[in-house]
Amino acid sequence: MERHKQAVTKIAAAVRGYFERGESYRIFHGSTNSTRPRPGPGHRAVDISALSNVLTVDRGARTALVEPNVPMDRLVEATLRHGLVPPVVMEFPGITAGGGFAGTAGESSSFRHGFFDETVNYVEMVLGNGDVVQASPNERSDLFRGAAGAVGTLGITTLMELNLIEARKFVRTTYHRTNSVAEVAERVRAETQNPSNDYVDGILFSKDHGVVITGQMTDDKPADQKIQTFSHASDPWFYLHVQDRTKHANTSADTVTDYIPLAEYLFRYDRAGFWVGAQGFTYFKYVPFTSFWRWFLDDFMHTRMLYRALHASGESARFVVQDLAIPYDKAAEFVDYTTDEFGIWPLWLCPLKETPGPTFHPTCETETVTATDGGSTTTKVIPKPMLNIGVWGWGPENHDEFITKNRALEDKLVQLGGRKWLYAHTYYSEPEFWQVYDKPWYQALREKYSATTLPSVYDKVRIDVEASRRERQMWKKSLKSRWPVGGLYGIWRSILTGDYHLHRNAEWKHKGEE
Repeated sequence: MERHKQAVTKIAAAVRGYFERGESYRIFHGSTNSTRPRPGPGHRAVDISALSNVLTVDRGARTALVEPNVPMDRLVEATLRHGLVPPVVMEFPGITAGGGFAGTAGESSSFRHGFFDETVNYVEMVLGNGDVVQASPNERSDLFRGAAGAVGTLGITTLMELNLIEARKFVRTTYHRTNSVAEVAERVRAETQNPSNDYVDGILFSKDHGVVITGQMTDDKPADQKIQTFSHASDPWFYLHVQDRTKHANTSADTVTDYIPLAEYLFRYDRAGFWVGAQGFTYFKYVPFTSFWRWFLDDFMHTRMLYRALHASGESARFVVQDLAIPYDKAAEFVDYTTDEFGIWPLWLCPLKETPGPTFHPTCETETVTATDGGSTTTKVIPKPMLNIGVWGWGPENHDEFITKNRALEDKLVQLGGRKWLYAHTYYSEPEFWQVYDKPWYQALREKYSATTLPSVYDKVRIDVEASRRERQMWKKSLKSRWPVGGLYGIWRSILTGDYHLHRNAEWKHKGEE
């Protein structure tokens, strides 16, 4: 803890200096899983990249003290040594605990446990004036609630205490075939009501081929059932495995079951980044999309390497990466819209626990509930449960058309009573943005906690359309825009990071029959 305290003292001093000089700054984490454009060199920044350690895991209390830049794979490895696991684990190994708290992290266990921040007991934060404080549901609760999802604009998270749950050896994973969008949405919602399910998500391969995936943690596996893994180069990609195992099923009664080691399940989408990695084969059009080439190129097919390559190549400017929360009864209409406008398949489906406002997390339409107790009547307005739909794939090559379609997607989402994740491209004008989010609540928090020298949420997530257009025009004049130079440059830059060693040497990968 002494090393941690010294690092936080240094960070607090840097923040205090910027505050006293009235200078704005950004926070440098060392890595990112955002697809938003990154600030160029020359921006003032506070470096917190050294805060990357799991400080303690308490088996008795089922808690872990974690610094913000600890990635999910290192966190899971540390807790599994004690027979514990976080209730909500982001599917990409490189996503950090701090990113999960300050951003929005809703995963296949979030229908039960909520977003990642709802598994946090307290956070240590450096405020905008350099003060170091703690915030929790009971202490500075307004700051704790507001900072969750505010993308680091209310202060710098430097430590958090996480709740943990008992780990099991396997996840009994069952694939339920569905034959329409309405059916898959209905089945997802029904499975969230099943108390035996620890995990629920779904994949829509087309309008008539959907799969609802349920997971139950267990220590027991039938002796004749082989263990299924997804982390090794010779393993199938998870989504292709699901598609293959369900393509001949006719109804949801025709289920298929795998026994997947727990960590292998948690990071099952790492290879291919769900299915975004398949787009690399679309780009390098002469490389066949076969099991041999997926094996041969495996080092480049993990999410850390994919993110590096996507940013370095310049292709992220025309890649649609949007997560959108929608009421269940609007899912079919929304999928019809994305199919007509983008033609992107597959789509990811993830059920989410309702989130009370005000918040920057996705939240959907509300419903009024009236209860009578002892003659007194109380009325509460609560948000409805929601379904996240992940839309990830190539957008229009024409940049103006790309922006127009993304803006229209945002408008459609608002029309249907939904809300998007803020980690990706955001094209709202400022008035439009604050029609969706609660500006008075947020501004009051910024003033109360001396955060006005930090960029606002809108400043941080918005895309400057004119600047984006100019950058795209410059990119088109560069050598990187010539196929396949940009893609090869992205691969080269990702190799230089050495990130492929992180997966090769990962402790969480299953090594043996039991």
